[in-house]
Amino acid sequence: MDQFAPLDMPSTMDAFLRYWRPNIVMLMESELWPNLIMGAARNGIVLVLLNGRMSTKSFRNWSHPVILPLIKLMLSKFSLILPLSTIQGIQFQLLQAPPYIINYSGDLKCAVADFDISKGVKKNSEEFQMQISHRKVWMASSIHKGEEEVFIRAHNILKEKHADIVTIIVPRKPQHGQDIALKLQEEGTSVALRSRGDNLTPESSIYVVDSLGELRDFYKLTPIAVVGGSFLVGSKGHNILEAAAAGCAVLTGHHVGHFSAMVAEMQRVNSLSVLQVSSEKLVEAVNELFDNAKILEARRVASRQAHHALSSGIVENIWKMLHFHVFVKYQ
Repeated sequence: MDQFAPLDMPSTMDAFLRYWRPNIVMLMESELWPNLIMGAARNGIVLVLLNGRMSTKSFRNWSHPVILPLIKLMLSKFSLILPLSTIQGIQFQLLQAPPYIINYSGDLKCAVADFDISKGVKKNSEEFQMQISHRKVWMASSIHKGEEEVFIRAHNILKEKHADIVTIIVPRKPQHGQDIALKLQEEGTSVALRSRGDNLTPESSIYVVDSLGELRDFYKLTPIAVVGGSFLVGSKGHNILEAAAAGCAVLTGHHVGHFSAMVAEMQRVNSLSVLQVSSEKLVEAVNELFDNAKILEARRVASRQAHHALSSGIVENIWKMLHFHVFVKYQ
């Protein structure tokens, strides 16, 4: 059962907690809502923060002498904090969270299980694979507004050398995909749009996926994935392990925010598992993968290795922490 929490106002949050009367409130990442936290504490509700993190800006704001007593009080109400990384854990300690409630279990976003193509895509995946067979295929995923210019420019340059190229573009928001397709069509470019049920033809080399919930399925259909939300200043990246779990050669930009920890961990496992490139070097990187099958396969194998190494045991570790710090209280 799903239920949206109300705005973080004292009266609405108190009414919400009185109605649902939860035993435990588990918050994710940076969802530190003062009235929810203090209201839960007043009602004897156990508080847990999973994958706890905060941006540099948030940390700086919470550290202000005027605000620090509030965050110190809020963090003292938690029974368990599992930070995203050791760096994030140090930040929570600097904000005076009790050290004994801070434990480490790994990045929950790394717990991406192996997956098969879903039924909805499986029905036409064979047909789509026939359309892209014997063609050079790469995908730009989770792209944000403005990044399409980076990828379309790269596509046009790559097409000069690889006439059989297929560029799959998966915007973060479906409407953005429709806008991209419309603009390209106005410029005279042949585009296949997912929501229209378009097929790729020899004349079309760009396939825009303007749908929700199919990203992981398309990762299974492409050997190269460039994860967006990372090429423009101010971007904060996206989960690159989803592409790694599918066995893609994984590339991303340099503006990845807190996902920098995930990038570093993947590269620690295998330096070939993820390649960070600038928009200026994107064409060179993709071109190398198109031209050198050995390098492409090495990067695909490396991404699978990194996914396996980083995803193993995370969920189990979290359950152990929850059992020790929280669930035993209700036995």
